[in-house]
Amino acid sequence: MLEKTSLFNIDEIEDTLIKKTLEDVYVALEEKGYNPVNQLVGYLTSGDPGYISSYKDARNKISKYDRSKILITILKEYLFK
Repeated sequence: MLEKTSLFNIDEIEDTLIKKTLEDVYVALEEKGYNPVNQLVGYLTSGDPGYISSYKDARNKISKYDRSKILITILKEYLFK
C-alpha cells in the first residue's frame, strides 16, 4: 500500500529527457565524423533538420522537442548548475 504522495516536477523530467537526447545526438554526430557543436548550433538556429544525421535515429530523437525548449534547457544547465 502506498502511504506517501509523490510529487513530480514535469519541467525537471523534460529537462532530463532533453539532456539525454542531446548527449545521444552529440555521440551520433561525433561517430559519423561531424563536429557536433557546429551541427547542433546550425540546427537550433535554423530549424533545418538536415544538420542532424539520421544515424542512430538522432534526427528523430531531437525533432521530438521544440527548439526553444532545447535552448531553455541548455541555458538553465549553463547558468544555474
